[in-house]
Amino acid sequence: MNIENNNSCDIVIFGTKGDLAKRKLLPALYKLEKNKKIHQDTRIIGVGRAEWTKEEYSILVKESIKKFINEEIDKTVWKHMHARLYFCNINVNDICSFEKLKTVLKKKNNIIVYYCATPPHTFYPICKGLGSICLNTPPARIIIEKPLGTCLKTSKKINNQISKYFSESQIFRIDHYLGKEAILNLIALRFSNSFFFHNWNNKIIDHIQITVAEQVGIENRWNYFDNMGQMRDMVQNHLLQILTLLTISPPKDLTCENIQNEKIKILRALRPIHSKDIDVKTVRGQYISGYINNCPVPSYQQEKGANNNTETETFVAIRADIDNETWSGVPFYLRTGKRLPYKYSEVVISFKKMAFNLFSDADINLLPNQLIMRLEPEFNIKINFFNKKPGFNSEYHLNNSQLEWHACDKKNYSFSIDAYERLLLESMKGIQSLFVSRHEIEYAWNWIDPIVFSWKKNNNNHLQFYSAGTWGPEKSKYIINRDHRNWHMFDY
Repeated sequence: MNIENNNSCDIVIFGTKGDLAKRKLLPALYKLEKNKKIHQDTRIIGVGRAEWTKEEYSILVKESIKKFINEEIDKTVWKHMHARLYFCNINVNDICSFEKLKTVLKKKNNIIVYYCATPPHTFYPICKGLGSICLNTPPARIIIEKPLGTCLKTSKKINNQISKYFSESQIFRIDHYLGKEAILNLIALRFSNSFFFHNWNNKIIDHIQITVAEQVGIENRWNYFDNMGQMRDMVQNHLLQILTLLTISPPKDLTCENIQNEKIKILRALRPIHSKDIDVKTVRGQYISGYINNCPVPSYQQEKGANNNTETETFVAIRADIDNETWSGVPFYLRTGKRLPYKYSEVVISFKKMAFNLFSDADINLLPNQLIMRLEPEFNIKINFFNKKPGFNSEYHLNNSQLEWHACDKKNYSFSIDAYERLLLESMKGIQSLFVSRHEIEYAWNWIDPIVFSWKKNNNNHLQFYSAGTWGPEKSKYIINRDHRNWHMFDY
């Protein structure tokens, strides 16, 4: 096989029987195997409490791949992947059981990549156990999933625990949005095109909208989600990452340190939202029963295992402001919710209107030009602009026209790469550019915490209800309408 020149690794998956491993990690590793991106000496070691043999683990791996890749398993690819598989029975709360893992890992001199596909409360015993067998030293790496904690205090606690055993250069904090092709393209779009680069500021841009809409409910994750809510689960992670990549100044280079430093500057410049602003700058909602694709769906409080008295939000809309020279005066409108009509993520950049309308005698209203970046499900870019209608008429008649670029066009991309494929590959290479630093997480929590605290404290900011299959609470329109603007209409 013509394998790309990557490091040989031992990929150790804690929680290998869980939903994240079965749905994302194992299929991603299969795809990397198929695309010949994994070193021939790399091993995949599942860790769990089951007394499994290699063959019993292989059954789980193959079933997971078959279920989630939506294609026939290639027999040759599976043969190579099967040869990599090992299983190690460990109770992470029993420090002595880590000796079993040491025995497996010492058989090869590979770089070790630990993936904690487990709840955050298990990170400390896992790190402690690895420290007890002296397998936590560089070049070993550990991958952990965000969000870390439920507030700044708990996030610091988790990071402090991990930092006892791993240095910052060894810790890879995943926000899977950073592995998406469309998100990566924000950097390329902004900093490789003079047209965008010189018009990306408060002199030219009127406002920016970021929407991450989910059609699903909580998908049997009641205990997790009800403790987090949409604000902590989506805004603190994905929306703030999109916001920072949209607004950072040019980094000195594309190294992780310089990109992360620029993102931190934006997070520090976010204007705090306190109790006095909470009712005009934020809306939180919760879905009630309704219809998705003409099928009835239950309310949040009727989901499996639900608490009927919960006030956890499933929808958030926020007006955010960045207090720096480049973005002062430009509002950012963020919204995200579950049980919305469609699944899509989108950035809409509205440019300022023409100061003088040369075509006013023709009764033409010059709407603002827009740059629309659809991030998912299909990555595409559209630019709205005015164009003259052809004809003999001496008066000007204008068309509202659109330029479009689609990533699904084979001329643009020969194949698609899943976010987890990219992030696993980067972790094997030891490249942290697409991962999140501790400081980023803590500055994000520093902005999120006062909002969540104000929601709990401020009786005026009641939870708003919206029917499943609608675009959220009616009050969410007020966030943007009060500034004489409107949410961009979804164009499927």
